[in-house]
Order: sequence, then C-alpha cells, then structure tokens
Amino acid sequence: MLRVNDGGPVVGTTRWSAVAVVVGCGIVSSLQIGKAMIAVPMLHADLGLDFGQLGWLTGIFALLGLVGGIPAGAVVAGTGDRRILLFGLLAIAFGAAIGASAPSYRVLFAARLLEGFGYLLITVSAPSVLQRIADPARRDVVFALWSSFMPTGMAIAMLAGPLLGNWRAVWGSGAVFAVLAVIAVSVVVPPATRTAAPSWRRLAGDVLATLRAPGPLLLAVCFALYALMFFALFGFLPVLLMQRMHVGYGTAGLLSALATAVNIIGNLAAGMLLARGVNRAALIAAAGCIMGVSALGIFLPALPDTAVFVLCVVFSTVGGVIPATLLSSVPLLAPTAALVPVVAGLLMQGSNLGQMAGPVVVGSLIESRGWAAAVVPVAVAAVLAVVAALLLGRVLKAHNAKTAM
Repeated sequence: MLRVNDGGPVVGTTRWSAVAVVVGCGIVSSLQIGKAMIAVPMLHADLGLDFGQLGWLTGIFALLGLVGGIPAGAVVAGTGDRRILLFGLLAIAFGAAIGASAPSYRVLFAARLLEGFGYLLITVSAPSVLQRIADPARRDVVFALWSSFMPTGMAIAMLAGPLLGNWRAVWGSGAVFAVLAVIAVSVVVPPATRTAAPSWRRLAGDVLATLRAPGPLLLAVCFALYALMFFALFGFLPVLLMQRMHVGYGTAGLLSALATAVNIIGNLAAGMLLARGVNRAALIAAAGCIMGVSALGIFLPALPDTAVFVLCVVFSTVGGVIPATLLSSVPLLAPTAALVPVVAGLLMQGSNLGQMAGPVVVGSLIESRGWAAAVVPVAVAAVLAVVAALLLGRVLKAHNAKTAM
C-alpha cells in the first residue's frame, strides 16, 4: 500500500474501516447539537431556563463555527488532521461530562462552549482525513457518506433523547460516545506521514490565496444558502407540524426526526450520481430549485396537511444532494492537498452563517407576518443558490480543463 509522503491520499485503495470511524466521529459531534434541541423541555423544567438561554445552548455551536472555521482549518493544516480530530473528540467528552453534572446555567453554557469547540475541530479535520485515506476514484462516495453525519446524528438524538428520561443522562451518553470514538480513531485511523515540519508563514500565505480563489468562496456561498433554506424550515418544523397538522409534541418530534433522516438519502444519492459523472453544478442548481418550489407549498396555506409534510420530506431528501456535492468538491478546488482543511473550514463558516441567519430571519417574519412570509427568504436563497451553482460550474469547468492539460 503506497502513500504520498505529505500525508496525501492512499493510492489505489480506500480504508473503509477508517472511513466508517471518521463518519462515526461526525455523528458523535452532531449528536451534541441534536441533544440540546430535544432536551429543551427537560432543561426548561429542571433548571428553569428561559427560551433565550436555551437558544444560546444550541446556537453557540453555529457562532463558534462562523468565527472559527478558517482558523481551525489552518490549525489542522499546520498540526495534523488525526491529532486535531482526537483533540476535538476529547473536548466533546470533557464538555459533555461537565455538562452532565452542571449545577447551573453558567456551568452548562461553559460546557457547551467546550463541546462546540470540539465539534468545530472535528468537522474541519475529518474531511482532511477522508481526503487522505480515500482513493480518488471513491472520493465522491466517501464524502457523500461524510455529509450524512449531521442528519444522522440529529435524528438519533431526537429519537433516543426522550428514552433516556432526563437531560443529564443525555449529556452523559454524549461523553461516553465521544470516548468510544477516541479509542476507535486511535486504533483504526492512520496518522499522516510527513517529511518536514509545516511552515506557518507559508500557511498564512496559502490561506490568503484560498480566500482569493473563486472556487472555495463559491462553495462556501452555496453552503450558506443551503443551510439558510434548510434551517429556516427545520428550525421551526415541530411547531409548524403542531399548528398545521394539530399533532402532539411527541408526534411532531417523531415526524421531524423522520424528515431530518431522509436527508441522508440525498447525501448518498449525490455520491452515486457524482461517481457516474453527473455534473456537480447541475445537481446543486436542480436541488436548489426543488427546495424553493417545495417551500412554496410548505409555507403557503394552499395544500392539505398531509401534502405539506410530504413536501417537507421532499425538501429534505433533495436538499441532501447539496452538502454532499459541495463537500466532495473541496479536494478538487483546494489550492493544494494540504489546504483541504482550510477550505473545509471556509465551508463550515458558510454553513454556520446560514444556520444562524435562517431561523433568525424566518422566525422574525413568522412572528410579525405569519407562516406565509417565510416563503420570501427561502425563495430568494433558492434563486441565489442556482446563480451561485452556475458560477461554480464555470470554475469547475476551468479546473477540469486545467487538469486535463
């Protein structure tokens, strides 16, 4: 088995056991987001937290990702992806363990900061590990598997959280899973092979070059627009279902978990389509169009309740194509293989920008003008996503022409 000496991809083979462990690390990290969402009623009852405080316990992950994506990517590029992946898992383990015994909101919030820091390190370092251990011919499938970590972890948390009985058990289980992931990474995931210490001065220049390149920026813009559309709906989906379908809290949670989980189908479908040579920009543009059209039927009071939920499922399933396509494009458009984590960090900043903006904008519109007003930002984001996808198509075409020379 051959490896390039800069920690690049394994040539001619894909270490599927290591891929499975890395994807599992992503799922462990996204469990920490889902657990806070499902634990809202328990935290409200036990600690007497208001909804502003509860919002910060969930939103702090997005804020850290928004400001720390590129810096975290630079740290990964300069220090080593496997090492940072392990550090991120340990941060989640300690944060979740502290949170499980937190006597007050301040301690719990500090623990969430530590968890959020770990989440950021994992989501930035994991793509670098995958790029290194995956055969280029299988890279689209590998990154499609990776892109499924978010809906998988959130769906598991929404389904399993209520079964644990109280929020402290939920936090404690998060710590246990993180420790198990540390052991798995230590045993299964190979370290990168390097022949020289990284140059931080050169890395700073490379980061600047990444920011100036059109490809990575367009990837981040597309991810921001997708996240805005997705979280504009799923940030309020349980409430929407309770009001439109007149179902109880438990049923709304179950239906929301189902609608979240089907996003995985789109993730995996994108991997198969890309492996067969389907145009990346066309996939993003088509998915953006379908999400925008589906939003019209979801938010406007024109369809029966069952049809609204079906459109939520379509919205989520088709939308899953976008993150898988964007993440698998990172190794293609990164200036160098060593800067994959920097580009991944830029994508995470775009994702977290949309994750924060979507619920804030849509929530304000719903509060002041009703559910129908939510159509406007989602439709605008869908149109902009199509435009950004077309521009990205030009960049990819130029990249393909350059590599073919």
